[in-house]
Amino acid sequence: MFRKNLLLFFVFSAFFFIDTANAKPTLTVYSYNSFMSEWGPGEAIKQGFEAECDCQLDIISLGDGVSILNRIRLEGKKTNADVILGLDNNILQQAKLANIVIPHQINKPDNLNTDWWDNDFLPYDFGYFAFIYNKDKIKNPPHSMQQLVDNKANWRIIYQDPRTSTPGLGLLFWIKNIYGDDAANVWKKVAKNTVTVTKGWSESYGMFLKGEADFVLSYSTSPIAHIMKNDHRYEAAIFDEGHYRQVEVAGIIKYSQQPELARQFLQYLLRPEVQRQIAEKNVMYPIIPTTLPEAYQQIKPVTKALEFGSEQVEKGQKAWIREWQSAISK
Repeated sequence: MFRKNLLLFFVFSAFFFIDTANAKPTLTVYSYNSFMSEWGPGEAIKQGFEAECDCQLDIISLGDGVSILNRIRLEGKKTNADVILGLDNNILQQAKLANIVIPHQINKPDNLNTDWWDNDFLPYDFGYFAFIYNKDKIKNPPHSMQQLVDNKANWRIIYQDPRTSTPGLGLLFWIKNIYGDDAANVWKKVAKNTVTVTKGWSESYGMFLKGEADFVLSYSTSPIAHIMKNDHRYEAAIFDEGHYRQVEVAGIIKYSQQPELARQFLQYLLRPEVQRQIAEKNVMYPIIPTTLPEAYQQIKPVTKALEFGSEQVEKGQKAWIREWQSAISK
């Protein structure tokens, strides 16, 4: 019996080691919900990268960018993530202070579509926050943030929580950038016609499409997703004061066991064909030139970009969130 068991042990061990030797490495990416949604670019990017890396790419959805950063902070050295994808320029300084990534070591392309670059976090797209409306229902949309704030038409508004969502945080900075010390009074006015404040973008945009609000915080490029489906009802309200810019970034987690594979994935994001997928399915401007869907020519362009420096954001963010909380609770 002993000899029989010993033989079985060696047989199973042989199969185990053969399986282990043939196992493909796994790269785990933490990202936001819409990236892996049925309309997002995640699945196409996953299949394309796996086809050439001889690896398994696991993309895990964790809400919006702020939620992703909070998750990595919480997990620390125990995290399974190799790559974090979906942070942006507005929480960049927080991520750097949290010391969660290593330099990506990718050379800056000569043909960037924007002036933004960082040695730790790789930009892969950019856009501008905007309020989206259904033009079949709203015949006289606001042409400025002030008109939306004054809201004489009593439009119903939905936006996202700045504590959990990068668009919500972007709106916080957008209003602070325009109104400065008067931001608290602006939030009080906005609160009067706010239907709800959601945790993330997907929830709020879904509510808007169901007709539960007249305006939803999203991006100036969001109508493109509808236009490509031959739905021309939705437009972005373009404001005279300008629109706050968002640059989305990806980074290599410092605790990753696959840093070279992670670097290969980040480099993959900069390919023109992948940038085309991001432009088409993430509905954001590509970071390098690529062929854009025709729908990009059918939206209203943003002519004035607003942005705080990362140091300004890190210095003021906590106080601005407290200001927002206090204003909307009264």
